[in-house]
Amino acid sequence: MRSESKRQQRFSAVIQEELADIFQKEAMGWVPGAFITVTVVRSTPDLSVARVYLSFLNIKSAEEDLEKLKKHTSEIRYKLGNRIRHVVRIVPELEFFLDDTNVYVEKMDEIFKKIKKDDEEE
Repeated sequence: MRSESKRQQRFSAVIQEELADIFQKEAMGWVPGAFITVTVVRSTPDLSVARVYLSFLNIKSAEEDLEKLKKHTSEIRYKLGNRIRHVVRIVPELEFFLDDTNVYVEKMDEIFKKIKKDDEEE
């Protein structure tokens, strides 16, 4: 996998910052009760697509809330476009993905705790 260019990294950082602000201020209407964090944004080399990885807190099912949010992709893209129209030439298509890093970390912690407990019992 190729690493992102400096241009892609700067572009992704702008997208991440603006989306985080949009989700903080307006996401309650799309996903009630959820706290949404934009963990990573990856842009294609031509900057036409932004893959946005999200983490959800205070929710029952992250997959369901991600699907709810995906239904509002065009509205989110429009709001993003209004914010960055003077900074970029094109507003990228948005693709949302669930960032499952927290779930992975929790599973690893459980495994390490079990190993430590087993070692202490021996």
